[in-house]
Amino acid sequence: MIEIMHDRIARGPFRVRFAVFDMDGTLSLIREGWPEVMAEAMLDELRRTPNHESESALRTFVAELIVRTTGQTTSYQMACLADEVRQRGGQPEDPLIYKERYLARLSPRINKRLAALKAGQVEPADMMVPGAHEILEAMRARQVRCYLISGTYEPFVFDEARALQIASYFSGIYGAQDDPRRFSKRQFMQDLVDSYLLDGHEVVSLGDGITEIREAKNVGAIAVGVASNEATRTGIDENKRKLLIEAGADVIVPDFIEHQALVAYLFNV
Repeated sequence: MIEIMHDRIARGPFRVRFAVFDMDGTLSLIREGWPEVMAEAMLDELRRTPNHESESALRTFVAELIVRTTGQTTSYQMACLADEVRQRGGQPEDPLIYKERYLARLSPRINKRLAALKAGQVEPADMMVPGAHEILEAMRARQVRCYLISGTYEPFVFDEARALQIASYFSGIYGAQDDPRRFSKRQFMQDLVDSYLLDGHEVVSLGDGITEIREAKNVGAIAVGVASNEATRTGIDENKRKLLIEAGADVIVPDFIEHQALVAYLFNV
């Protein structure tokens, strides 16, 4: 279940010192279904523009926009939406207004899942990608410093990480700000490498979006693409797999069930 796409990466028993994890779709399933909710929110705004495409063309465009920006902050995605409204002859609103409208659609399903977790009605493992807890334990056992980096609004990331009982695994948890210029995965990865004077291969980035894969490769880090099937919690999402490979992933996994094999590969043991 582990696909090695590029076996030219430098590996060794003490090589990987830092691991950067994406949240949604990589570790957490609390927000499963968010792309569909965002698509409907974007479609509602674009349908109101004077020069929009046909319904089918508009749906295709929105789906591609979401794929292209997955891993970026929600604020950035809404700024992209504002640009698209303008290009179709509309008068865009502040991206924060678009963000509020999207979150108003998404929040009921998120809040229901969070409430069940916090009440003990649902086990954290049932709201996580299979093997997620085990891969975090494996990294801790090897004294790898882990960071949680998400495009979701930062207070939500903290709250959901605590609900899943994984916050303690991370040396830092970072998420989106209202101003998209204040946070980006690109800047975090570059700052991490620069601050610790790292060879890129001392860092492994694990995520299910093309953004974290590309930003990992930009600094020479090892990129593990997580092609998780969020709806079924089993098997692989072939569309994710294709996009992650195109983005340059070194390794593809469907989840972390085979975490021992993944760790063995990364540490060359």
